[in-house]
Amino acid sequence: MIIDCHTHLNNYHEERVRSITECLDHLQKDMSDNRVDYALVLSSYKITPHRPATRDVVQATRDLDNIAVVAGISYLHYKERDLREMADFLADGLVKGLKLYPGYEPFYPHDKRLQVIYDLAIEFDVPVMIHSGDTYSPTGKVRFSHPLHIDDVAVDFPDLKIVICHVGNPWIRDCMEVVYKNENAHADISGLVLGDFEDRFEQFMLQEIREMILYAGEPKYLLYGTDWPICGMKSYLKFIRGLGLPEKSLELIMWQNAARLFKLEVKDGKVVN
Repeated sequence: MIIDCHTHLNNYHEERVRSITECLDHLQKDMSDNRVDYALVLSSYKITPHRPATRDVVQATRDLDNIAVVAGISYLHYKERDLREMADFLADGLVKGLKLYPGYEPFYPHDKRLQVIYDLAIEFDVPVMIHSGDTYSPTGKVRFSHPLHIDDVAVDFPDLKIVICHVGNPWIRDCMEVVYKNENAHADISGLVLGDFEDRFEQFMLQEIREMILYAGEPKYLLYGTDWPICGMKSYLKFIRGLGLPEKSLELIMWQNAARLFKLEVKDGKVVN
């Protein structure tokens, strides 16, 4: 079974505006072609013709049994009405987690303005996914997205479930320490490459992830994700299998950790909620 915990319906290349329906059809086809059973779609921190609002993503996916939504939140622009809408989505089970974008927006994850976000996630027992490491956009400011800043959040909010996106790449060793030290901290392996892995870089990244697992122990903290459509699903599956992990560890990463963390009910090899 495969759960991809990190996908988007955004138009990243922006040559033209593609509708949510077009993006969703493309995602569903790639999932089918690569035997991906379930995906979490992360909405953006900003709303543009190329980046649909959370409410539009929820509406487009609410009748699909193999896709759920993680709601992106803008540190700079969220208002009380946004929090009320988010609480309604969470109460109705239409959103499975929240996503913050430090680096893309200039804030640290331990900023006091975010306490209300973390309190909301704790109340509904959903994870907060936090962008970490390099940014796709050259206008990002990566000092805000260093994974060590997430340690403060993990310590100050011990009941909060945290996912450090992209294993903090290129600061993977720092991410290792944060997840090793804090039981409430997890990481996903998404967004390690643009497009498909090339052989030399793939071997380099495989060694980085192997060292992380060696340091942090049995990977109950590590989640499979791609960052689709930035990264190719086929190439990513080849990458994860190239780690050469025991079947038990691979199952944890490929779906069990995500199912537990996002409270996805699995029966007969399928997510049923």
